[in-house]
Amino acid sequence: MARTKTYSEAISLLNTCQSNAATIEAIRKSGGRLNEYAVSEMHDYLRKIGYKPEDLNKLNVVHITGTKGKGSTSAFTERILRTHIPGGKIGLYTSPHLCAVRERIRINGEPISEENFARYFFEVWEKLEADPKTLTPATPQFPIYFRFLTLLAFHVFLSESITATVLEVGIGGLYDSTNIVPKPIVTGITSLGLDHTAVLGNTIEEIARNKAGIYKKDVPALSVKQDQGGEVLKEVAEKNGAIFKVVPTIPSIPLGLPGQHQIINASLAVALCEKFLTVQKYPYDKSSSTSSSSDKEDIIPKSFIKPLAETRWPGRCQLVEKDDIKWLLDGAHTIESLKSCAEWAFELNNKENRNPNILIFNCSGGRSAESLLNELLETGSKVKGFQTKQDLGKQFDQIIFCTNVTYTDGHFKSDLDAKAIDPNDLSRLATQNALRDAWLKLNPTFNSENVHAVASIQHAIEIVKKVDLEEKQVLVAGSLHLVGGVMEVAGLQDSLSMV
Repeated sequence: MARTKTYSEAISLLNTCQSNAATIEAIRKSGGRLNEYAVSEMHDYLRKIGYKPEDLNKLNVVHITGTKGKGSTSAFTERILRTHIPGGKIGLYTSPHLCAVRERIRINGEPISEENFARYFFEVWEKLEADPKTLTPATPQFPIYFRFLTLLAFHVFLSESITATVLEVGIGGLYDSTNIVPKPIVTGITSLGLDHTAVLGNTIEEIARNKAGIYKKDVPALSVKQDQGGEVLKEVAEKNGAIFKVVPTIPSIPLGLPGQHQIINASLAVALCEKFLTVQKYPYDKSSSTSSSSDKEDIIPKSFIKPLAETRWPGRCQLVEKDDIKWLLDGAHTIESLKSCAEWAFELNNKENRNPNILIFNCSGGRSAESLLNELLETGSKVKGFQTKQDLGKQFDQIIFCTNVTYTDGHFKSDLDAKAIDPNDLSRLATQNALRDAWLKLNPTFNSENVHAVASIQHAIEIVKKVDLEEKQVLVAGSLHLVGGVMEVAGLQDSLSMV
């Protein structure tokens, strides 16, 4: 039977490249290395689809990695470049996606169309299919999911003659599939942290060494000020022959992405864009946005102010209103990001009289349910000025812990299919029941009948719709996959644009 070559079939084939839970865990523990042939395999796949590594230099890449904030930094960077290169095509490659895989590959802020995704997908797929000989006996004919999408992004951007490309690393840096661009225009590293050490099994120094693997000879190698690991970044940059610089912190200004921590991400984006625009000879207003200051850290180009304020990053501290329900969406899934989430959600309440009264939450099975929920409650109670976290807990009417499965029939939307989830955990709702127990331990007087552990996102949305409240304010947090599923089931896809 001939292929229809539709978006739907492309996603079905792409999903065959997904790894199972055990393989995903192995990749994460390796820091993205997976095996000693990781980079050479990517070079081989690139050759099979008709390109040489040097071809990627045509994309004019801004390469970004880090433990925290690399997605936000990428969004700020893309917005500034789009503003300063009129008539240009700015490519953005990020992960994960929220509702549709094609969100990972954007041009001028918009996901590529289903038609273009399918067309370019099959061009890549069929070239790999026609050349089945692999680099090693252990190398799969088709690369694993993220590597395939990286190849696809390169093919899309080269085919579309992209003017500039903001390229976000997936995992790590040195062995990441994005790290085959020989000479980016500029590279940058966001804040390093210990959030992933439990998964990677590395020290902060080893994490820094891995991230610094994106630094290239004679290429500007930028970093924000680091609490730890900064000396390692400098050491690797010098070893690689890169031009290392710690970027200054910009003053607090209005940003399109809420949270005080975003100033650090915006600072790196400003420095990346200044370097890019200078090297590529694009004009921008170099005058300071501050009226008078001798402190270099108080200087930001005036023409950067507006795009920074207009930056959008779907699913991160995002408020969406539909059908008389206010959705507060934030894919925060670490202690630090949940602290920022709580500051945003409950400060929003103070400023605009918004009170989250329903919580939808999920996290991966390997994370501590109690510590994550405790951070949300502790930080929220401080923002609200409550005496105890139980006082904040009482502000909620319903607490819903669900899996990331999309629909009540047990199926995922194809774009959201996740083979990395342990099926045993799913069937027993192990993570969701652990979350439920943790909530009741932290809030012992909360009505247990209003704390739900359910099997799908659709189940959660049905509970929200049935609850009899005068005003529904739903905080969705703990997982970007959960946020994407909620946006899909609740019909919030219109809020995915970055334009």
